[in-house]
Amino acid sequence: MSSLRFLADESCDFAVVRALRADGHDVLAVSEFMQRSDDRELIDQANLEKRVLLTEDKDFGWLVFVSHVESSGVILIRFPGDARHSMVRTIRRLVQEQGERLFGAFVVVQPDHVRISSLV
Repeated sequence: MSSLRFLADESCDFAVVRALRADGHDVLAVSEFMQRSDDRELIDQANLEKRVLLTEDKDFGWLVFVSHVESSGVILIRFPGDARHSMVRTIRRLVQEQGERLFGAFVVVQPDHVRISSLV
């Protein structure tokens, strides 16, 4: 499996960042270099650096689908508190199984359900 590039915004659980890094992926975590970020700037940065954005913020769906902002891909993580124990395992499996197909896609990951929509 080839290494993928991700940008994790502040809302992304850091356990996901650690797990993907442990799997050999290049994960830039916003919380490590910025206090407050602007959603539009983040999606532009991810696109410029060819990174898939990892987030738990639903606003990115609006940006990508309604505003048609260009994106390298978004993984929207939707795990309620009682299901968070399986979140890291689910994200790791998604990245391992889908790999490069995540690039240029809008992915919604929920407990026991993944929906992948192409952005192109």
